[in-house]
Amino acid sequence: MRLLSRVATVLLPLVLSLAVLPQASQASQADRTTPSSTALPASASRGAPVTSAAPAAPLTSVLVFSKTAGFRHSAIAAGIAAVRQLGTANGFSVTATEDAAAFTTANLARYQAVVWLSTTGDVLNAAQQTAFESYIASGGGYVGVHAAADTEYDWPWYGGLVGAYFASHPATQPATVKVEDRSSPSTAHLPQRWTRTDEWYNYRANPRSAVKVLASLDETSYTGGSMGDHPITWCQNYAGGRSWYTGLGHTEESYADPAFTTMLLGGIRTAAGATPADCRPENGYTRLFDGTQSSLDRWRQAGPGGFSLADGTLTSVGGMGLLWYPVTPFSNYSVKVDWMMPGDDNGGVFIGFPDPQGDPWRPVDLGHEIQIDATDADPSRTTGSVYSLKAPDTAARAAALNPPGTWNSYEIAVHDRRVEIHLNGVKINDYTSTRDIATGYIGVQNDGAGMDINYRDIRIRQDGAQSTDLARGRPVTVTSVEPGSAHVGANAVDGDPATRWGSAYTDPQSITVDLGSVRTVDQVRLTWETAYARAYTVQVSPDNTTWRTVATTTAGDGGLDTVPVGATARYVRVQGTARATQWGYSLWDFAVLGR
Repeated sequence: MRLLSRVATVLLPLVLSLAVLPQASQASQADRTTPSSTALPASASRGAPVTSAAPAAPLTSVLVFSKTAGFRHSAIAAGIAAVRQLGTANGFSVTATEDAAAFTTANLARYQAVVWLSTTGDVLNAAQQTAFESYIASGGGYVGVHAAADTEYDWPWYGGLVGAYFASHPATQPATVKVEDRSSPSTAHLPQRWTRTDEWYNYRANPRSAVKVLASLDETSYTGGSMGDHPITWCQNYAGGRSWYTGLGHTEESYADPAFTTMLLGGIRTAAGATPADCRPENGYTRLFDGTQSSLDRWRQAGPGGFSLADGTLTSVGGMGLLWYPVTPFSNYSVKVDWMMPGDDNGGVFIGFPDPQGDPWRPVDLGHEIQIDATDADPSRTTGSVYSLKAPDTAARAAALNPPGTWNSYEIAVHDRRVEIHLNGVKINDYTSTRDIATGYIGVQNDGAGMDINYRDIRIRQDGAQSTDLARGRPVTVTSVEPGSAHVGANAVDGDPATRWGSAYTDPQSITVDLGSVRTVDQVRLTWETAYARAYTVQVSPDNTTWRTVATTTAGDGGLDTVPVGATARYVRVQGTARATQWGYSLWDFAVLGR
């Protein structure tokens, strides 16, 4: 957000959404077949110090190693030629060898990355292995291509470096690659689903828990996959250096495919430390926006403008507005958002705010914006800042930030009032808020016309045992439905923010959900439409006969009501006794949070 004078905003009740553009044989070795909105000065911020990261060094020299002691791929020559072409086009030298004598401490120190190009079998002796381990420990980079996973089975350190050993493969055939990380330098250019022909390896173990999976295979798109969850390209920080591996690259045609060679270039740059890249494992995250229209339909727009959707990417339209996730507030969490500014543009990720009630300024005043803005003169309003409150570590940010026109990734961790911000895996800010942000919603900003911003892959992980919506999709009974409408009771528990239950225009009315069994109920969350309850009670029951009232109000004001419960129950009922309007009772969402 750039500092603007406040003007009246017009609520667009739903986000502007456009259509998404379309876009085995077994072998022992491979190929063998209400706080104040007053801003605090930056000096008032609190938090742990942030350690600067070293800036990425330019990529100058790469070694390609293609020795084989088993099956030899015909594509090796094409692969060497492709890496040489990448070097010529991108200003780095390439040395190719099949001589393991190149693996000495002194010689390896000349290179920022070593590409193991479809190596097979045992290719290094003990002294050479020790030299390569020392090279990685000193910050060197490893790039494994295809049969690099069919190499050095008796060297456990190498098995950890490559990430997974080869197990088997079916015949070469087309398959669909699911690109999981679209902010990585090696995969940001790819579509969400990438169909190509290759030889698709199965691996002896799934590496996901130890690596950052960049892409995986859709095993329903081909025959012979045996892993279920099937990573195919990944990276990791390993033993002092960095590793990047892809199972692609069996065919000679791969090395003439710009999509593949661009991925390979990004992998080399990632392994060499020549570009910021987050290679930490990512486990336990739930995607709130996964690039599909159905996931976008769960979000709401507060304020003017909105977002278009194409190829899994949100693009801002007008503003100033906020696209926010109304399904549930979050506490003690890590949220990750991939973003890209085409030029000198502006946006932000919002955390810890209450229901905006259509006003995009409420999140500004009551939550925090994690700013995206490359050029604001005030450091507390630039990329990585907690807007107007805490500037980032500018040296750490400079080392981690990819330039306009390329993708970056935020990780924002919120624990109570502490906010920690990582950019592309590097911590750049740490702030303890004076606002009540421990529990709240998240959203992304469309700042205004001409201040363009793109977002992808919004995902979240909460700490410990968290409450879930026990009412989602459960049977519902209501006393009435608005005459002539489709606003049935089930709409209030379907998770769709565009559907609602509406009652007849009389008092009293009620809606009851059956949780299926006795559960622990922590709270009830009611998201009212314009026709809300002035007075209502919340009741619980083990048997739909004996009811206990856990909350009562006669001063309902609509919007979002969060009602603490702290009880066990199978049935939960909201009984409206006085309408606030001439209409009936209308709920967008009736959530029962518990375990």
